[in-house]
Amino acid sequence: MVDVSPPPATTAVILNWNGKNWLEQFLPSVLASTYSTLQVLVVDNGSTDDSVNWIRATFPAVEVLALDQNYGFAEGNNKAIPHIHTPYFVLLNSDVEVAPGWLEPLVSAMEADPQLVASQPKLLAWHDKDSFEYAGAAGGWIDRFGYAFCRGRIFDELEQDTGQYDKAQDCLWATGACIMLRTEVVKQIGLFHGELFAHWEEIDFCWRAWNLGYRVRAIPQSVAYHVGGGTLPQGNPRKTFLNVRNSLICLYLNLPLSRRLWVMSVRLILDGVWGLKSLSKGDVGSVKAIIRAHWSFFGAIPFWKNKRKAIYGEQQPASMPAGGYWPHSVVWAHFAKGKKTFSEIVFFEKSEGQVSEVRQERF
Repeated sequence: MVDVSPPPATTAVILNWNGKNWLEQFLPSVLASTYSTLQVLVVDNGSTDDSVNWIRATFPAVEVLALDQNYGFAEGNNKAIPHIHTPYFVLLNSDVEVAPGWLEPLVSAMEADPQLVASQPKLLAWHDKDSFEYAGAAGGWIDRFGYAFCRGRIFDELEQDTGQYDKAQDCLWATGACIMLRTEVVKQIGLFHGELFAHWEEIDFCWRAWNLGYRVRAIPQSVAYHVGGGTLPQGNPRKTFLNVRNSLICLYLNLPLSRRLWVMSVRLILDGVWGLKSLSKGDVGSVKAIIRAHWSFFGAIPFWKNKRKAIYGEQQPASMPAGGYWPHSVVWAHFAKGKKTFSEIVFFEKSEGQVSEVRQERF
């Protein structure tokens, strides 16, 4: 007998800050989704561009949570949690376009595995729909020194999508531009640290989930298209500050105790090299941003130490996550060895007709 019961309800949470133009362009694609039990919640971060009035007049069925100020990506999304009453929800950037059937593969993956707390679609560039998009591509990874990269994106090198990463696979982090989450678990372990404001909050959340016994997965059968860079473009000193500071916070909170000191010591050296390189190019803004980020992090270590204890208690993470971790240096592989693609770095071998990724010493 065919099961005709409705699929589990899911909420699409769209955080908006002065993005009326993006909502006009992309909200209709979300509302055109074929998923029959989809609810849409727009969280407005104190916009001044008449976004709220436009949504309420144009799409009265869309729920709007109007906040009194701009709380940033992290805390803005946190404030949506008490208003979510569905088993799953998706955090969706306002500059993301989705296909009608984008939700079904994500929900199916979550339904099939109770330990799966987060998943993401294949994220392609809206301006070039045959290329992966910077923010998450086909699933986020991290290297031994805490540098984030993706299947389909190494630093600023974006690959063309030829189907090479169409296999669903565990990853360390799922992109905050479009991430499906299990509501019950999020309400248990928390979502983002509001102090991060923006950048690295999804990496921190996903890493924390792995450390607490859950899994994260990329589901390329779902596809979304991201404009990206609309709020803080690459090279912006504010973006540099947030990325550097927040990456140090993420490492401090989630690394196993046995690795924390030496990994963070290497990061200090590599950040110094980055600063010197920026200085040689006359990029004083980046140099100042890197220095401010380090001062901000080290000045708040007592706070983050208490935060880490509140998350893990006396039980420190014992090892790195099983998914999406590469135990070598992506910096060395890319900048010293000239490797430009994920498959060149985390290389592939064929086994019984199947392609599987293996992590071996190459450098």
